[in-house]
Amino acid sequence: MFIDIDKFWGFVYTVKIMMQNLRLIKTLEFIGFSEKEVLVYLALLELGKGTVTEISRKAGINRPTGYHVLASLETKELVRTSGKEPKQEFVAESPDQIEKLLTKKIESDQAFIKEARKIIPELKSMHNVADRPKVLFYEGKEGLEKVYEDTLTSHEPIRAYATYDDMQVALPGYFPDYFYRRAKKGISIRAIFPYTQAGIDLSKDDEIQKRETAMIPADKYYFSPEINIYDNKVMIASWKEKLGIIIESAEIADAMKKVFELSWVEAKRLDSELKNKS
Repeated sequence: MFIDIDKFWGFVYTVKIMMQNLRLIKTLEFIGFSEKEVLVYLALLELGKGTVTEISRKAGINRPTGYHVLASLETKELVRTSGKEPKQEFVAESPDQIEKLLTKKIESDQAFIKEARKIIPELKSMHNVADRPKVLFYEGKEGLEKVYEDTLTSHEPIRAYATYDDMQVALPGYFPDYFYRRAKKGISIRAIFPYTQAGIDLSKDDEIQKRETAMIPADKYYFSPEINIYDNKVMIASWKEKLGIIIESAEIADAMKKVFELSWVEAKRLDSELKNKS
């Protein structure tokens, strides 16, 4: 059986290094050396200087690998060359160079950190975090219709502040079909309306359109934008600005639902007063 003497003694050296210098190996690997860089560097320290073949043999690796590892150590200024091929030798620099290498790396990393800090705020503004509110904007007539169509995805009764006078002016002909489709889907709604003739006329179809209406004095509480609260969403339709907004946030929707419930109690009281006067 043929035994490659170079590989055998390389293996013996590797075992010796690993047994005697385990702490050195672990520390060098910890600060950024690869496994083969450690073997080659320690071999070269023991030799002082040597050719690629001599160093590779002592480190227990093949010559091509030894050449690439030495080149890597040279870029780190831990190794320098002496002479030219074919008698070129590699010389180990003082181990003090390791501290200089790490100091340079720290300085470089600090420069990277400084530059990163400049752009982190901008990156944060772009970051789509799961718990961060999602806000969508839709413009024009089509945008307003789009936000209303989204309310038809609701899995619960809708809570709404609305003014039918402005609704039918902004989207003429849209709402009769919308009300029909919402009711057909079984999505009910509680709505707070200013007490106007348009609101009174609409409320006559409350039962058919699965709606419960509470009227409030128009002279005190007339509002134009509509707000719908459903699931984890808050929809805002600004009639004058022709702008639809959907805020998707469980926390914001929950807070708005609580505010609505408070408003609903007072709206029902005012509704009763208005009906008693009429």
